[in-house]
Amino acid sequence: MLERPTRIRLTGTDEALALHRRINRTADAYPRDASVPALFAESVARAPDAPAVAQGGRTYTYRELDLLSNGLARRLLAEGFAPGAAVGVCVARSPELIVTLLAVLKCGGVYLPFDAGWPDERLRTLFTDADCRWVLTDRHDLLSRRLDHCQVLSVEAELTPYAFAPAIQVTGDQLAYINFTSGSTGRPKGVPIRHRGIARLVLGARFAPLDAHSRLLQLAPVTFDAATFEIWGALLNGGTCVLYPEGLVRLSRLGRFLHEHGVTVVFLTTALFNAVIDEAPDALAGTRTVLMGGELHSMPHVAAALRAYGPGRLVHVYGPTEATTFATHHPVDHLDEGSGLLPIGRPIQNTRLYVVDGDTLCEPGRTGEIWLAGDGLSPGYLGDPRLTADRFVERVIDGTAERLYRTGDHGSLLPDGSLVFQGREDDQVKINGFRVELGEVAHHLDRHPGVRRSHVTVSTARGEKALVAFVVTDDPAVTPLALRHHLRTRLPAYLVPARIHLCEALPLTATGKVDGRALLTAYDSHTPPPATPAAPRPVGSRD
Repeated sequence: MLERPTRIRLTGTDEALALHRRINRTADAYPRDASVPALFAESVARAPDAPAVAQGGRTYTYRELDLLSNGLARRLLAEGFAPGAAVGVCVARSPELIVTLLAVLKCGGVYLPFDAGWPDERLRTLFTDADCRWVLTDRHDLLSRRLDHCQVLSVEAELTPYAFAPAIQVTGDQLAYINFTSGSTGRPKGVPIRHRGIARLVLGARFAPLDAHSRLLQLAPVTFDAATFEIWGALLNGGTCVLYPEGLVRLSRLGRFLHEHGVTVVFLTTALFNAVIDEAPDALAGTRTVLMGGELHSMPHVAAALRAYGPGRLVHVYGPTEATTFATHHPVDHLDEGSGLLPIGRPIQNTRLYVVDGDTLCEPGRTGEIWLAGDGLSPGYLGDPRLTADRFVERVIDGTAERLYRTGDHGSLLPDGSLVFQGREDDQVKINGFRVELGEVAHHLDRHPGVRRSHVTVSTARGEKALVAFVVTDDPAVTPLALRHHLRTRLPAYLVPARIHLCEALPLTATGKVDGRALLTAYDSHTPPPATPAAPRPVGSRD
């Protein structure tokens, strides 16, 4: 008889074990088996006439949002939709978008947000990996031609209120949505998230006040997992989801918009947060809680914000898509500017974190990989069992078996248990909130017949973070413009480098790796700025 393999145990010093025990006391009671539609129904029952969604002069109450989503869900089922399947969603930021997401979940579906601006090749990959054959959109004519293998339904034509939701049982363990992130092999990675992960994120939140009086700004594209917090953080707590009316954030009017709509909670990517602090710091003056994160922080900007707004307002957050948006939080009430460190904090509710070096838990000050556990974890990557097995692992910690996600991020714990980010182990970066695998961009560059070799890196010249590519070619027809066109037919706009340099060779370091720093020094420091403004690309903008 074969014996079951022994599970790997994570060990550590008494100090390391004690510290991890202390920071991981995060268990809070919440309805972990309830679905998003069931939790939303509770909000409807508590205050049916309260404002649920607002955009400009349009407001839907909880009752109206409930009835309209019932009608769209029933229409989808009448067309032959089978519960459990994926539904592509391409709807502009609007009350209709929220109706659509709710409708998909009410009929037992899994919403797959996508952008109509993405190339056909990428859409085919996403829809194949998710086995997605249904689409709900407000761009029916365009997408019905491009997605002829799907049944494409117009949201605008299907919005009819209905008194009763479909009689379909949905549990907290079922999938709610799929986000696709950049992949180093050239293929995007599908990350499914359960209803339970959403509930764990927004119910009993430790990082922001979320209740019936909360008004959350909905600014992120729904393809970006920050939208999960912005939408369901409002609707599952009886608050109001305030939809920003435009794709491009205008700093000159952001403050007026937040004031007019009484917004209390805002999440901003680091780049947009920095731009606001530089150009329009008064825009956030009336906001109760400002969450920021997604990229390495700028201590001068954080210090300026703390001086402007005072303690109790700023919260630094961190979390990968695989752990449902946020995993840690750090209230920024004071700064140790001498250290240059801004912690990403401690785990949020029903989330656990471990700093691991090999099979050992790290004591304070020792750098290791950040591993996460808890109800926010994704089941794994769609159609990629090898990558799932590599990144999602089981270990025994302090006598308890844990399923963990290996983030690839490095960090260290301070003596008080706060986590400090120390960089990544691979070439994955975040630019303006979007997670980017440099290898994915290089993969598609190298597929061009005229490219011998390429290297993709990140420049911080002129105070912005931007993708920069260096290409070796013998073909005189290969130009930066031609390469940019090649990439735009295969990748979303945010993965197309801002600058592409042609060079005779790629210099190497002593260890045989491409010397990216030498390339940036030689080529990027004297490169004139792009023709378009080089300000950070705000969340929600489109190229």
